[in-house]
Amino acid sequence: MEFTAKQIAEFLNGTVDGNENAAVHTFAKIEEGAPGALSFLSNVKYTQHLYTTKASVVLVNKDFKPEQPVSATLVRVDNAYEALAKLMSLYASMKPAKTGISSLASVSEKARIGKNVYIAPFAVIEDGATVGDNTQIHPLVTIGEGASVGSDCILYPHVTIYYGCKVGNRCILHAGSVVGADGFGFAPAKDGYEKIPQIGIAELEDDVEIGANTCIDRSTMGRTLVRKGVKLDNFVQVAHNVEVGENTVISAQSGIAGSTKVGAWCMIGGQSGVSGHLTIGDRVNFGAKTGALSSFDSDQNIMGYPAIGYRNFLRSSILFKQLPDMDATVRKLQKEIEELKAKLESK
Repeated sequence: MEFTAKQIAEFLNGTVDGNENAAVHTFAKIEEGAPGALSFLSNVKYTQHLYTTKASVVLVNKDFKPEQPVSATLVRVDNAYEALAKLMSLYASMKPAKTGISSLASVSEKARIGKNVYIAPFAVIEDGATVGDNTQIHPLVTIGEGASVGSDCILYPHVTIYYGCKVGNRCILHAGSVVGADGFGFAPAKDGYEKIPQIGIAELEDDVEIGANTCIDRSTMGRTLVRKGVKLDNFVQVAHNVEVGENTVISAQSGIAGSTKVGAWCMIGGQSGVSGHLTIGDRVNFGAKTGALSSFDSDQNIMGYPAIGYRNFLRSSILFKQLPDMDATVRKLQKEIEELKAKLESK
């Protein structure tokens, strides 16, 4: 499908600099742009590529001022990165969706399947499960007994929704993700560890996306809850009875321990960890590899292990680099003090 710069600008409420009839049919990074491609510039580090790109149309911010001639047609918008996301979403939505239930799928007669649903070969839908309208179930997905998946969802291969768990509308679950496996509950006993039954559920609200091999455990009692708009990267662990607030994003290889509550609009960097039974306020930003061992109020930037304020972390990092020299200085001073003591005692 092809669009002109004029059509793109109208869709994005932008303006055109250059040939408004320049047409594009694909996307490309600005440094790899080719004729017929749409690209974007939002990071000033890539400005140099704007002057050499072969892309036909480039999205830029309205206040951008080129310092050299530009051959591409520019579409000026409020935020080039957000505009690109809108265009890519529009492009993806125009792809025809598959429908129908494969004869190789195992769908219980006691399951309830909505309209225009696609269920691929070797998917399993168990007794009492519910699948909403327009949802796409890819190969080898399992939706357990009594579980529910809302409308307009995409479940990629090998996704598992355990029994009784709930997935809202417009959710995307990437390959290998698991919703509702048992929480890590064991009680020390004389001969080892006694398993504590995990009798609650895990629930995702609307517009949640979770990455490949991400796990959201079912609760011991009640529910583990991922609220609407949350985005989880690959290899994220959300433990039992955790609550993740609206529109929070968590990067890869991070983990939230049991019974912790994370607020809304938080940003948690990769390989971060949050200890159990804590409360993290709204809009708390974690730098990469942050380890939170205590609760934090809203509107903070934290980093380090154990986590401290971001500015304090930077100051501490500077001191850490100086530790070898500081150690040598302290040892020298200790030696001088001992020598002075020896001289005073000898008198």
